[in-house]
Amino acid sequence: MGIVDEPERLGPTYALSDLFVAHHRRLVGLASLLVDDRETAEDVVQEAFVGLHRKWRLLRDPGAAVAYLNRTVVNAGRDRLRHKRRGVTNLPRMVPVPEARSSAEQDAVRHDEADRLWRAIKALPTRQRQVLVLRYYLQQSEAEIADTLEVSRGSVKVHASRGLAALARSLEETP
Repeated sequence: MGIVDEPERLGPTYALSDLFVAHHRRLVGLASLLVDDRETAEDVVQEAFVGLHRKWRLLRDPGAAVAYLNRTVVNAGRDRLRHKRRGVTNLPRMVPVPEARSSAEQDAVRHDEADRLWRAIKALPTRQRQVLVLRYYLQQSEAEIADTLEVSRGSVKVHASRGLAALARSLEETP
């Protein structure tokens, strides 16, 4: 029985265990895109789960735990970037690698394109970067992004529009 079935019946340990299994990998991916460092991303996600465990009994709706985790990871990622606690050591890919084998030339081109995109994303202001990551990596709606970032839907639209325009300009300028 999972957290979605009867969250109020389960204690925090079982519910968090189910949440961890279901969402840990996705949250680490999200955090990696926000903080540029896999180790820091894992720390951010661990802290989010610890925080959720501490506040479990205060949750009015245990079904909202995933939204709490998303918001906590985004906010903690922003804090880590703001304080620059760690440098970039590992650049994650935004798209999965296909199963089929490709040639060395195809791999080199794909790697170069991913690096160009990643550099352009890293150059975005934090809020634009967060909005685009939540929209295209987590595939969240404008309403979900607004809730996660605790901003208005209009703000989400503005940051998405400006972020996409900045990405387009940056990718056109880069050879």
